[in-house]
Amino acid sequence: MTHHDDTGHNPFDDLPGDLMIWVLIVSELLVFGAGLAAFLSVRLTDPAGFAAAQDHLHRAAAGINTVVLVTSGWLAALGAQAVEAGRIPRARALLAAAAGLGAVFLAIKWAEYAGKAAEGIGVETHPFFTFYYLITGFHAAHVAAGIVVLLLVAARARPREVEAGTAFWHMVDLVWVLVFPVIYLLR
Repeated sequence: MTHHDDTGHNPFDDLPGDLMIWVLIVSELLVFGAGLAAFLSVRLTDPAGFAAAQDHLHRAAAGINTVVLVTSGWLAALGAQAVEAGRIPRARALLAAAAGLGAVFLAIKWAEYAGKAAEGIGVETHPFFTFYYLITGFHAAHVAAGIVVLLLVAARARPREVEAGTAFWHMVDLVWVLVFPVIYLLR
């Protein structure tokens, strides 16, 4: 049942994009939240082992990736504002730039994975790395999907679609802002 106030206004009407994108976003946040909660729970059983495993991560690359992804989110937001203002070429350029930074994020992540592989570190090396690959790999898949979404909504440049696409992209940003400190920094 949908609730309307006295003016006939539906509170979901103010959400950027469509209600279904928000169902997707909330469900994805719950999945990532469960993964991080499981990581933290298992970490309690072997804090020294998790800390030693974490020392094999490249924190600087992850920090750079954080700046890259947050900047990408900012460009996507500017793209959404531009499409609302009818500045379609600017919107397309901003959304394409946001997608491009998503590709930079994936390239840095790929280099990080290649470094781990060169060290002989895989999902079975330690439970830390099982979670590391699962959580960051699932996030990378969302980045890849988000790049496609940004490029598709940039091509069509319709306000409601751009709002939905950028809302998804901001979820990808938010997840990384949570994953980065938990996986890379928390001791």
